[in-house]
Amino acid sequence: MQERLLITGITGLIGGAVLDAILALPTQYDITALVRPGTARQRYAAFGERVRVVEQDLADIAGLRKFLEKNSFDVVFHIGALRGGRSYSREVFLRANLMATEQFCEYCMKHGARLLFCSSVGVFGAIPKELPAHDLSPRNPDNYYHYTKIQSEKVIQKAVLYGLKSAILRPAITYGPGDKGFPYQLVKMVDRRIFPLVTKRIWIHLCHVDLITQAFIWLLENDWQPGLALNVADREPLQLQALVHFISRQLRGRNYPQLLNVDPGLLHLGERIARKLKNELWTSRFELISHSWFYEVLSTFETMDLPQIFTIPAFQNVIDYYQK
Repeated sequence: MQERLLITGITGLIGGAVLDAILALPTQYDITALVRPGTARQRYAAFGERVRVVEQDLADIAGLRKFLEKNSFDVVFHIGALRGGRSYSREVFLRANLMATEQFCEYCMKHGARLLFCSSVGVFGAIPKELPAHDLSPRNPDNYYHYTKIQSEKVIQKAVLYGLKSAILRPAITYGPGDKGFPYQLVKMVDRRIFPLVTKRIWIHLCHVDLITQAFIWLLENDWQPGLALNVADREPLQLQALVHFISRQLRGRNYPQLLNVDPGLLHLGERIARKLKNELWTSRFELISHSWFYEVLSTFETMDLPQIFTIPAFQNVIDYYQK
């Protein structure tokens, strides 16, 4: 019999890439995907008839529980979540990100299914308190999205003690075609010559979408110890300045102008103002370009057979998408 898979988040960068990779495997699976009610069909039409798509809001806990009671799955890929900076209430964030995870935990424990959960390096905060951040590093709920991921991990790891077979992957900020988050905005700002490149060494650590995708496929095809939790990012961090110059050379044929460099104090001032105004999105934006953030990933590469991806030149995929 075919294994029955349930996957959330297929209209997002990571979830869509994972589903594509599963469909390309020689092993055939019976796949059901959950999408938010009202989602435009063209956002998942590429998966065709190979996937049963069900409209189910993760924030509708009663509806999600009813759906799970009526269906049977061997593996749950829980990748969908409300991302930070979205204009939802804290209650909706809590229901969609934490309470939905609790439902998947209960279901998997009851039916002996595997739970593969997509968390985030944001559990260490936008800027980790120690570098490189590793599994034992302090958690930092510096915004509500990060808080929900921290609490979701706690729920999962507690359930492991009672028999849940689960694994947690924490991707860094992920880049790839189709997403217009931080990496895409970085390219756009560099192209428009409005990116405030700080005049000090800032180390950042991004994740190629193929890397996190292959990590999920590895979990699907291999055996592992319940409770496994790994950070996923490119093989090494790199200097933000080097990435900005790379983007500029690819788009404009020359390095980013030194005249556009700014003193770090200006960005720190912007960060303080955004924090005072309680604007989580702008606080994060200022933090990401004025502080270093990178993660311990050696254990991930030692555990999994992942490709050795380096951000330069792999970041070309974002530049190509931007140019289209």
